[in-house]
Amino acid sequence: MSDTHMAREVAEIPQAAARFLLTSGPAVAEAATALRAIDPGLIVTVARGSSDHAATYLKYAVELLAGVPVASVGPSVASIYGRPLRLTGAACIGISQSGQSPDIVEMMRAGREGGALSIAITNFADSPMGAASNHCLPLQAGIEQSVAATKTFVVSVVAGLALVAEWRQDEDLRRAVAALPETLDQALAMDWTPLAARLSRAQSAYVLGRGPAFAIASEAALKLKETCGLHAEAYSSAEVLHGPAAIVQAQFPVLALGIADAALSNVVATAQRLVDQGADVFLTGATVEGATTLPSVGGLHPLVAPLALATSFYGLVERLARRRGFDPDTPPHLRKVTETV
Repeated sequence: MSDTHMAREVAEIPQAAARFLLTSGPAVAEAATALRAIDPGLIVTVARGSSDHAATYLKYAVELLAGVPVASVGPSVASIYGRPLRLTGAACIGISQSGQSPDIVEMMRAGREGGALSIAITNFADSPMGAASNHCLPLQAGIEQSVAATKTFVVSVVAGLALVAEWRQDEDLRRAVAALPETLDQALAMDWTPLAARLSRAQSAYVLGRGPAFAIASEAALKLKETCGLHAEAYSSAEVLHGPAAIVQAQFPVLALGIADAALSNVVATAQRLVDQGADVFLTGATVEGATTLPSVGGLHPLVAPLALATSFYGLVERLARRRGFDPDTPPHLRKVTETV
């Protein structure tokens, strides 16, 4: 393990998840009770960057488990355009590592004023976003010094899953969430070296997923750009066939994130099609002739399995960044706290 901040923070993921579950349980329970009381017919999310990928993960968890539609709202609707939204009877969930970006804070304030139950997920309970919301779920992840969010991303997803499990009083998901510290520890031990070897010389790549794994594909593609200087794009394993597959030719690298859920057969079929086009395909959760299968933690609840893949990927991408000559702690032209309006 290297001595980068990112490497240390990736290694802290299981402990950070355990700390959240231990210390923020009462806040989760209180917010879940409030959700049951209003019985929302709509949930909107407010986030940017990695936090928006956590919100996408939450979207799939809510829609699959609760059947409530979840939509991402553009913070600029409130911060730039000053337009109110009618959100009576809805919930507004904001996710931000710092809780400081003015556009996120303003959208959370506008959501609350528009009648929504507002819930903040942030590493800083005393942040402006926390203060602007009805409820706050403090991540308790500790200081994150690397510009690239890792442990705060994972714990943001843990917070969302814990909230959904308590809101819906779903015992299977409750057990899966409670076991996440051990699950994530196992995920850190997965060896994705073959993917690192291929991406060390790549200029472009696709990352594919379906359902909640699409959220992780989006996060993985961002991290490849952010820390490795590699142009990567995320697509659902269905959407990639509606045009983007046209540029996949010999030795084009593709990471396909498969998990044991109803979408796996679709992911496998897309992986096989891209192998047939000549792509270098790396796949989790299944085997495809001509593709490289990457190891993953087995036997997991399908709503937590993609988060284990994210943790395995983070260990890989930190090493890949250094292999490509980048300092993963300080990506070019980026800062830890990005404040937009």
